[in-house]
Amino acid sequence: MELYGATGKILRINLTNGDVAVEKQNPLFYRVYMGGRNIALYYLINEVSSKVDPFDNENKIIFATSVITGTLIPGSSRFTVAAKSPLTNGYGEAEAGGWWGPELKFAGYDAVIVEGKSVNPVYIWICNDKVEIRDAAYLWGKETGEVYKAIKEELGDSKTRIVQIGPAGEKLVRFANISNELIHFAGRTGLGAVMGSKKLRALAVRGTGEVVVKNKIKIQEYAHWFAKNRLLSPCIKPLSKLGTSRYVSALSKMGILPTKNFYQGTFKGAEKISGEYLAESILKKTEGCYACPVRCKRVVEVDKPELVIESQYGGPEYESVASLGSNCGIDDIEVVCKANELCARYGMDTISTGVTISFAMECYEKGIISKEQLSGLELKFGNSDAFLKIILMIANREGIGNILAEGSYRAAKQFGSSAEKYAMTVKKQELPLHEGRGKWGVALGYAVSPTGADHLQAAHDPWFEQQGDSSKEIDFIDITDMNLFGIIEPIAATSLSPEKVRLFIHLQYLWSLHNVLDLCILVSVPESRMIKLEDLVKLVGDVTGWKTSIWDLVKAGERGITMARAFNTLSGFTSNDDILPERLHEPLPDGPLKGTYIDKKSLTDAISLYYEMMGWDIKGIPNKGKLIELGIGWINKLLSKYR
Repeated sequence: MELYGATGKILRINLTNGDVAVEKQNPLFYRVYMGGRNIALYYLINEVSSKVDPFDNENKIIFATSVITGTLIPGSSRFTVAAKSPLTNGYGEAEAGGWWGPELKFAGYDAVIVEGKSVNPVYIWICNDKVEIRDAAYLWGKETGEVYKAIKEELGDSKTRIVQIGPAGEKLVRFANISNELIHFAGRTGLGAVMGSKKLRALAVRGTGEVVVKNKIKIQEYAHWFAKNRLLSPCIKPLSKLGTSRYVSALSKMGILPTKNFYQGTFKGAEKISGEYLAESILKKTEGCYACPVRCKRVVEVDKPELVIESQYGGPEYESVASLGSNCGIDDIEVVCKANELCARYGMDTISTGVTISFAMECYEKGIISKEQLSGLELKFGNSDAFLKIILMIANREGIGNILAEGSYRAAKQFGSSAEKYAMTVKKQELPLHEGRGKWGVALGYAVSPTGADHLQAAHDPWFEQQGDSSKEIDFIDITDMNLFGIIEPIAATSLSPEKVRLFIHLQYLWSLHNVLDLCILVSVPESRMIKLEDLVKLVGDVTGWKTSIWDLVKAGERGITMARAFNTLSGFTSNDDILPERLHEPLPDGPLKGTYIDKKSLTDAISLYYEMMGWDIKGIPNKGKLIELGIGWINKLLSKYR
């Protein structure tokens, strides 16, 4: 079997002894695992002990691409980062777009496995066959913009692509992120802290090769068609114009914009932090990722005596706007963008940062933490000055920031039992900015996600309420694209019926597939995107030469979900961890969905049915037969004592 789309080489770097090795993988390995999360999980399950602490030498951090990364397929710029998470103590994974993933492929590698721990700060330099571990002592403690510039100058090649952590990662903030090119982020599960624990500040990559595909002409033709027709798409056109923050106003009108630590679903200041207002006020330009003409990234700039925001750090996505805006009661777009910039400078996940601060705000207003504990800050909802100062305190682990840097779950344990109900987490990770009481499928995804609360487990519920209903405030999905899976009728957003669980599972397979192929969901299926299911099958075949099918690709997605569940089982997670914060079981106090809540028994029943449909036992552990059916029967030996 010939190998197309992949290089067949895995780079392994040991920071303890300085060893560098290149391992060869055969074409069958890629046919089974394909890339992204599946490649990362293959190595993590085989090589990282379930007993290891995320900050121990034995933890490994893996940067993995897929068989389509670095091709001309729009949206194929992404790569996966994975390790045992310091935030959840289970499977940690985050994806990022940009340019670094394709550059790694051009350098000749499908993945990099970093193991061990350096005594002194270092960065890794990869230039085709040359791999060096370089001194980074002079970079330690500096903001990401300074480090980006310094490494570029040291290497003398402007085309070098850099992933790095910031000072927050160095200080082991448990939700530290990893950035590339300063504006693209592998944000969730605290993987920046894993790099920090290894004294690894950055990985710089330069490649002069290319990704060899089976049918180059077909891929070029599709890329040309996409670029020519993208603005005809009812979803892509507004995405190019306003970015993902275009959803802010619509979600608030629907009553599902998280506000004041998920207490409310409607924010009075939504228009002031909307994508429309951002575009009219401080937007400087737009940016995109490798081989993608959509250009959905925002770049903002402010130059005032009282406030400066540098354009090199880009601008906020929807999650950042809602987390740092409505959920903290902030209705000033400049303050939201400054907060986003601080997170980029210091290297922190904007979702966990904002939700942890909103948790602290509620604790302060409820009298659980005092002004003295906050070093004199009036940390109330909407207080912009205190809000920006607490971000810096968290990044530097100063004062109460040292506690909040542990994440809201651990902080609540320190503040006392009265604080725990205000920590909006699942598996110790903060909720993304989507109100589960108005999107019950999303809430189910929060509960069963292997990485802790995650909004990218499946398509969001409102798209499936009415087939082809273009009167909705947000884009709709023509569910005829889901007829391929036997989904033929609309399903209510506030439902956890067996039909909803079935829909969720089919969609979860697809969303997982995107993290296997490292393909951006903003251009692909099934939310009325440009790349339809049939297109995706053809594109993968044109890249790899495989005779593949929708069924085959979906199985790869299911394989990833099941492997992640196995990793968590080995790490001590049980069905008791598949729960939601108590607040989501309480009625929304106002707005269009006033009185709506998620019934606990309905959720429990849905999760039990989910296990059964997934081929897992009543404890949520994958069955022997399911693992064999997915071609990963080797995991059975590891799970046998947990059943």
